[in-house]
Amino acid sequence: MINTLDPKYEVKAKRIIGQIHGKQPGPILIFFGGIHGNEQAGVTALENVIKELEQSDHSFQGSLYAIKGNLPALVKGKRFLDKDLNRIWTTPEIQKIKARNPKGLLNEERQLLEILDLVQGILESGKGPFYFIDLHTTSSKTLPFITINDALINRRFSKLFPVPIILGIEEYLEGPLLSFINEKGYVSLGFESGQHTEDVAIKNSIAFTWLAMVYSGFLKKTDVKNIKGHYEQLQKSAENNSNFYEIKYRHALKDSMGFKMMEGFRSFEEVVEGTPIAIENDEFIEVEKDTILFMPLYQEQGEEGFFLIRKLPTWVLGLSAFLRRIRFGSLLQFLPGLSWANKEKESLLVNTKVASFFTKPFFHLLGYRNRVIDSTHFIMNNRELTAKNAMYRNTWWYRITTRKSL
Repeated sequence: MINTLDPKYEVKAKRIIGQIHGKQPGPILIFFGGIHGNEQAGVTALENVIKELEQSDHSFQGSLYAIKGNLPALVKGKRFLDKDLNRIWTTPEIQKIKARNPKGLLNEERQLLEILDLVQGILESGKGPFYFIDLHTTSSKTLPFITINDALINRRFSKLFPVPIILGIEEYLEGPLLSFINEKGYVSLGFESGQHTEDVAIKNSIAFTWLAMVYSGFLKKTDVKNIKGHYEQLQKSAENNSNFYEIKYRHALKDSMGFKMMEGFRSFEEVVEGTPIAIENDEFIEVEKDTILFMPLYQEQGEEGFFLIRKLPTWVLGLSAFLRRIRFGSLLQFLPGLSWANKEKESLLVNTKVASFFTKPFFHLLGYRNRVIDSTHFIMNNRELTAKNAMYRNTWWYRITTRKSL
């Protein structure tokens, strides 16, 4: 029996929007909303879906958890209070936080420990397969889109949804929640449903949540009265764009107060060479060649001014999947300038002076994404080496090779 006077339970009671448990074993879905406190749409969407599920007589298989992220920041409507909660999910940082006196922890550090405790409890509650989905919105106008760490299980599940998919985010952001979870080998998707204050962002998050429940097997398609409508909602909002893209540049900000995007830009907008897109420290930033703009910053808090992305051809995705299936990457250790970075053989250490002839796209094909160590070395991490493929092998979506629609 749960002691409702336990302060720890009180925290979880406020944090958990709702949880649904089926009579039959099955997938375990964990949805997050409000990891950034100024992104309310995901929380509202989950509240809507949970209410409908609780009032239905559906036959559920598995379990579903809907979780609020940064509670104090949500109350104040701010992205964060002390530090970005979605940039501190690294093993070294978590170890430091755990080792500190609890009384001296910052707001987001406390939030991390509470969420981590909750997630670990869920992981111990069943066999899975597990699906982690983090609902977000952006400060700029945008098509709805998915961001994933580039593992094949993430690609396969993501391509069921009729929205653009962005690869390579883990190479440019330090410490997102989903990167931490993906390192454990589980399917994990970030869904950006639209601009912060637009009603369509809530509608897109609701549609995405229903589709995820059906695709994972938590619900049968016949149990959802408007499943086709949810699919068409995303398809229309995405303007029939379901391409794969890769991030090729991140404009990092040391001081967001000295940065200002020019008005009117949106994600996925094609921008021609020489176009001024922002002002930083009283100087214009112009794009150096034709490109695609992604997540331009139109809010005070943030560590990225904008990203640039490129569309990935279908043949590149196919070649990449083939090379990973045959484990071609295991041969890299025998090439000059490359060696295993740890005894688990999950990362490569690259000496750039020796291995300068290898390009980043080559490593990307094999699932490796880099982290710079110093001027001559960087670490290449590979999500394929930790992916729990066996957990998902019996799912219907794992075996398909083309995008399916309803």
